[in-house]
Amino acid sequence: MARALHHLDLWVDDPVVAGAEWEWLLGELGWEADQVGDAGRSWRHPDGTYFFLERSPDQVGEPHDRHRPGVNHLAVTVESRQLLDRVRAESSAHGWHELFADRYPHAGGDEHTALYLENSEGFEVEVVLGE
Repeated sequence: MARALHHLDLWVDDPVVAGAEWEWLLGELGWEADQVGDAGRSWRHPDGTYFFLERSPDQVGEPHDRHRPGVNHLAVTVESRQLLDRVRAESSAHGWHELFADRYPHAGGDEHTALYLENSEGFEVEVVLGE
């Protein structure tokens, strides 16, 4: 069966800062660094999905705001609660800010176990326990 998502291309304002933040998070979640260059970098998930992060010369307008029309957040899965808890504990040291911390791990509802993070540019990632 083909993977559901081929790739995601994320445009950022500062590829150095964003690259360090995403490198840590994606590495913790099992993604492997694939390409690193002046304009950006990429990672590959074991299922073959690619994640590209770059600063594009075509970017215009205001910085990213997940509350405006467009993509609100990216949701990824983890295999264990232990990994979810570890990512939570270490995330702030790597540029991520926890959202809804007072409701962890069920901010999305009693039957939904997840961690919600936001990076320095305001991109949200929902790290979901294996659904």
